[in-house]
Amino acid sequence: MQTPGVNKPSGKPKGRPRSFDRDKALLSALDIFWRKGFEPASVAELCEAMEINPPSLYSAFGNKSKLFLEAVNYYEKVYWKATWERLEEVENIHQAIDNFFSESADILLSPSAPCGCMVVLAAINVSQESADVVQAVSLLRQEGKDLFDKRLTRAVREKQLPPDTNTAALATVLNTLLEGMSIEAKDGATLQSLKTTGQYASGLLLANKT
Repeated sequence: MQTPGVNKPSGKPKGRPRSFDRDKALLSALDIFWRKGFEPASVAELCEAMEINPPSLYSAFGNKSKLFLEAVNYYEKVYWKATWERLEEVENIHQAIDNFFSESADILLSPSAPCGCMVVLAAINVSQESADVVQAVSLLRQEGKDLFDKRLTRAVREKQLPPDTNTAALATVLNTLLEGMSIEAKDGATLQSLKTTGQYASGLLLANKT
């Protein structure tokens, strides 16, 4: 029985508020990470943007690195997952690549998303002290190359590309173009100029052979 006049401890650690909206918090964190980069973004700035206090941040996400990685994964899932899936669904490889880069221009300049790809921009110049972030972002970049390579290999198998197409090298070229478009987006490119750049992607399909 509780002693009168004495507050009984709840036994629960202080954590995020009941009204905590994880997706909303991640979007707010994305904006800070995009504008500042991973390392310059402070916990104080992140907390202010997410409208939570530091203990709540650590309770919900673990630490700044884990918050960043969850935010990037959220960004990839919300803004890019469907576009990568459609790359597989379109039968003609030239149309598939055209559609992918046109959609990419829309995503990179979407008013609801960070301008330019988070994987490219927010984790540039991350020090080796943040090895978990460096490794995770590197894996995400490699995943893009792997998805391009998988689609190109299928196109070779279906005789839509020459049998001697160097799919691995071509996948790297396409991924590099996508990353370059991301930088252009942050530098103020218009949607039309970004889409025009993306139109060159399908023309690269026959330019890289073993």
